[in-house]
Amino acid sequence: MHMTNPKTTPDPVVMEGAVCPVPLQHEERIVLGHGSGGKMSHDLIGRLFRPPFDNPVLAAGDDAGVVDLPGGRLAISTDSHVVWPLFFPGGDIGRLAVCGTVNDLAMMGARPSHLTAGFILEEGLDVSLLARVVESMRAAAAEAGVTIAAGDTKVVQRGKADGLYINTAGIGLIPDGLAISGSAARPGDVVILSGPMGDHGIAVLGARGELGFEADVTSDVAPLNHLVAAMIAAGGRGIHVLRDPTRGGVATTLNEIARQSGAAVVLDERAIPVRPAVAAASEMLGFDPLYIANEGKLLAIVDPEAAEAVLAAMRGTRYGEEAVIIGRVQAAPAGRVLLKTSIGSTRVVDMLAGEMLPRIC
Repeated sequence: MHMTNPKTTPDPVVMEGAVCPVPLQHEERIVLGHGSGGKMSHDLIGRLFRPPFDNPVLAAGDDAGVVDLPGGRLAISTDSHVVWPLFFPGGDIGRLAVCGTVNDLAMMGARPSHLTAGFILEEGLDVSLLARVVESMRAAAAEAGVTIAAGDTKVVQRGKADGLYINTAGIGLIPDGLAISGSAARPGDVVILSGPMGDHGIAVLGARGELGFEADVTSDVAPLNHLVAAMIAAGGRGIHVLRDPTRGGVATTLNEIARQSGAAVVLDERAIPVRPAVAAASEMLGFDPLYIANEGKLLAIVDPEAAEAVLAAMRGTRYGEEAVIIGRVQAAPAGRVLLKTSIGSTRVVDMLAGEMLPRIC
């Protein structure tokens, strides 16, 4: 996980956000697009956050930092959740908070074990609603097999928050022998998507009543650590990259991977799964499902010799039963994502430029 500036000359450096540090603009203000996970987010991180915090762990650019400790390698991640409405078809902010951090750890091949939870509560929030969120977090943590081991609560004045914000952080141990990273994609690798894309973004937008029509779409928010464990058991070191395509969707996530790896990703449009209701809503609203957020899907880039075993293992799990191969990695054009369309042409798939669906995670 740019704002074009002709004066920028450094080579791109990617963290979970960052590319191309550029000078700050006079009287520049934060806008919603800075939280999109796309080019504006990457630019903000590259300019404002990466230089003062720069270190090899952050510079790796993955969903979680990997730290070498005497007892082994530890993955650590944090995420903040500001979704509105707080409840939506298929989930809520509590389930989203737990699953989001569990999944970031799992994308490193880690076995998530412990989370923290910080709550920003708005004055006037219904306590019974908060209790529903907490119960949802408990259930999600139980499903993932993780413990919420520490937490914090703060209250802000009425009107200073959308009812409730949640921050989660998590840790997990990485098994010996695994080296999963966005920088590890190699020419010839196979790209696997665990199921149809775009469900979460459309479900949240529908819950706001902003579609202008009924859409029978349920969020895919889910913990993916058990799916990842099954994949690793089947494919082991043949799994080179794992990433959950949340903000910015599949397109933005694959652009991050292509840039980290210095390779090209070529997708087959006919192979990419999208549910009919999501496709219909996207067409009516002018959205491309490739850029719509997901919260229960993953992308895997896998050695071709391990691909069939990994795919079979995925299809044998609850959250991977619709997994499909959607493309391959090639050497050139380095750092780019291409789409072979259903009509036989090829087009460039760029990173999300700004904000498509505000506050979907």
